[in-house]
Amino acid sequence: MNIEALQAKAFEWLAILQGWLASPQFYAQVIAIAVAWIAAKLVARQLVARVPLLREEPTEGRFLRYQRLAHSCRNLLEPALFVLLMMAASSVADAALGASWLIRIAQSLALVRLLHAVIMRFLTHPVLNSAARWIGLPVAAIYALGYFDAFTQGLDSVAFSAVNIRISLLAVSKAALFGGILFWLGRTSSNAGQKVIRDQQSVDIQTRELAAKALELVVFAIVGLLLLNILGMDLTALAVFGGALGVGLGFGLQQIAANFISGIILLLERSLKLGDYIELESGMKGTLTQMNMRSSILSTFDGKDINVPNDKFITTQFVNWTHADTRQRYEVEFSVAYDTDLHKVPPLIVKAVSAHDQVLQTPEAPDVELRGFGDNGVNFAVEFWVDGIDDGKNKFTSEIRFLIWDALKKAGIAMPFPQREVRIVGDMPSGKGKGAKA
Repeated sequence: MNIEALQAKAFEWLAILQGWLASPQFYAQVIAIAVAWIAAKLVARQLVARVPLLREEPTEGRFLRYQRLAHSCRNLLEPALFVLLMMAASSVADAALGASWLIRIAQSLALVRLLHAVIMRFLTHPVLNSAARWIGLPVAAIYALGYFDAFTQGLDSVAFSAVNIRISLLAVSKAALFGGILFWLGRTSSNAGQKVIRDQQSVDIQTRELAAKALELVVFAIVGLLLLNILGMDLTALAVFGGALGVGLGFGLQQIAANFISGIILLLERSLKLGDYIELESGMKGTLTQMNMRSSILSTFDGKDINVPNDKFITTQFVNWTHADTRQRYEVEFSVAYDTDLHKVPPLIVKAVSAHDQVLQTPEAPDVELRGFGDNGVNFAVEFWVDGIDDGKNKFTSEIRFLIWDALKKAGIAMPFPQREVRIVGDMPSGKGKGAKA
């Protein structure tokens, strides 16, 4: 566009502006807008001052929650009244002046202002609030001003085609906007549904986890289909997409598919459940706290989380310490001196160990075994059953060692320690060495 065209356009707009300033209808609409704005302010102020529900926040009542909600909406009174008054002014201006274009523009802007107040009041989530303010409000303003069709046509004109697929800026914008909204709703509803399912204590934990994962799959499948429908894609094309997805799973995504299927198998066969204490083939161990679609989480007693792919529980060995029974058997080794009456040791230690409040008598009472005759003393071991894992808050073996130490000390039984004796056989060699006296 050259300078002459710009000047012509500027003169055209200047002529329109001069026509507005010379038109009585223009000033009448300006006055109507000002009167509506002042009236909305005055009426809103009077309502807040005179209505008890709006003036003071309710503290008691049958419907206290809804009363507080109504009280919190008092800031919306003024923009809402202004929109209503502008709608009435538009009808009056059409009948009396035959023109209401300026009032309609003001009405559109007032509606955008009302939407902004609603967003700031009800959308407290930072991401949703920002998306509504920076995306929703401009789109609402364009729609209110009557340029929405031209705006969408402009976005649709910016496109590129590949084979039989045409991707436009409008399609990308719709995918980003509605995709974000749908997947947020899907995640929120899925989390709420999973929480309800997991709270059903009357159902065993494996069934709850399987139902929770099934709900998650169904929700996101519905979200995906809704998004495709909104974008105007032919759902019959999913057959082609499914074939391509199958090839992708066969090559690049086979590990992800294996982990996903392994997670379902684990839930179905019930070889694992939340709360089990697992020891992997690699030596890592912890309590199973989460079973996700791709991996599971083992939480250790020292505050670490181990992320384990689900297929590791299928293809490698692992030890489930608490799958069928949380009771565990441990043993503590100790030694006594050779001058000890060995027959007194087993009943003494059994009595001491049984005094521990967490040592069980079933499936077997504490048992002392003579394990061997060592270099420095006689080696014993005491075996005992407890309900739990010897880690974290439980220190069974440490407490049992203290009990053994106290019992042996009280009975006067010594615990040996390594000693070495040096004996010189024969007389010292005679002779005069350096420094020796004659």
